[in-house]
Amino acid sequence: MNIYHNCLRRTCRTHRGPRDDLMKDKMKTVMWMALAAAVPGMAQLQPVEPAVVGMSARRLRVAADLLDSEVKEGKLGAAAILVARRGKIVLEKGYGRLAVEANSPAVKPDSIFLLASITKPVTACALMLLVERGLVSLNDPVSRYLPEFTGGERGKARVRDLLSHTSGLPDMLPENTALRRAHEPLSSFVAGALKTPLLYTPGEDFRYQSMGVLLAGEIVERITKMRLRDFERKEIFEPLGMKNSALGMKQGWRIEDTVQVYESPTGNQADRERFGANSAYWRDMGHPWGGMHSTVLDLAILMQTFLNHGRYAGKQWMSPATVTAMITDQNARLHKPWGLGWALAGSTVWIYAGELAPARTFGHAGATGTVVWADPESQVLCVILTNRPISIDGGRLLRVVSNAVNASIM
Repeated sequence: MNIYHNCLRRTCRTHRGPRDDLMKDKMKTVMWMALAAAVPGMAQLQPVEPAVVGMSARRLRVAADLLDSEVKEGKLGAAAILVARRGKIVLEKGYGRLAVEANSPAVKPDSIFLLASITKPVTACALMLLVERGLVSLNDPVSRYLPEFTGGERGKARVRDLLSHTSGLPDMLPENTALRRAHEPLSSFVAGALKTPLLYTPGEDFRYQSMGVLLAGEIVERITKMRLRDFERKEIFEPLGMKNSALGMKQGWRIEDTVQVYESPTGNQADRERFGANSAYWRDMGHPWGGMHSTVLDLAILMQTFLNHGRYAGKQWMSPATVTAMITDQNARLHKPWGLGWALAGSTVWIYAGELAPARTFGHAGATGTVVWADPESQVLCVILTNRPISIDGGRLLRVVSNAVNASIM
């Protein structure tokens, strides 16, 4: 920064009038642009032609056409995709409509989707911000922060186990459906997670579990004295400029203005209306394991920040050490790859970055038909959001589109 200011002072030393003021402003803009190009993480994501960053436009069209054809054939109601490399956007597009009605608005790149489990690594980010501030230690027992989490082998569960899916907790509570039908608040799920039987000795196995992430969010709330959704807004979304992201529903949003998740008409209609993916109850609960809303651009900002070692648009939001820990395998001893919140290329569940994903790829998928991933080596990131649940095709669409994106790297 001193180099910039010294140069500006020398250039503008003989400043006399309005014309010189204009020249000064132009030079200032040019210098800032040059500095942004030289310093990783200073510039914001901007669109360029794929060839500029070594990607094939033809191969990227394959990825785009896969989503487009699914929508045109009626197999998919809505989708959006964003691909970027080295901080430059090479593909950003929306497909389909917000809802099944023919007059429903078209999906745009800034359309808001329910992310489902992509929420989990964002919850992990919230907790890790407290770790780097010295307020939490990953090796502390969970009971240090949640005293009710006692009895049996619960004392063996460490905070890191909540983020690496090794806590012994189940994915969902046995009473999960009953709690949803009764429109119980999130606190009832927390109470259940604190007392539900463990499935195995903490740290001795891996089993994907939402309840561990729920307790990670509870730790954040107890330490900060804030609702998790408010902490994330203040400490994650606002600092990074993720303007269309929220845990739960942002004030002023309407469900009908977001992408509607496809729900099978053969299911229990009463349950769908009461606590389904498009119900007011489920959309605004703010559950730490699956209740976040966002857009492809906002998620690309988050992924780019991780590729930039915690820096974006000139701000060091998260420390490089924290970023490295979050995308490093924490379960090497168990041979069950997982980071702190993030799935890794070698993870056996909830990654869906395709078979061509490089070894260092990290990311996460969501049951509503969503995936984000990034590769530190190629500096490529990809966000694919759809409204077709993964259970319908086992995540195949997300995998094949991701393969096409990876194949476009030249």
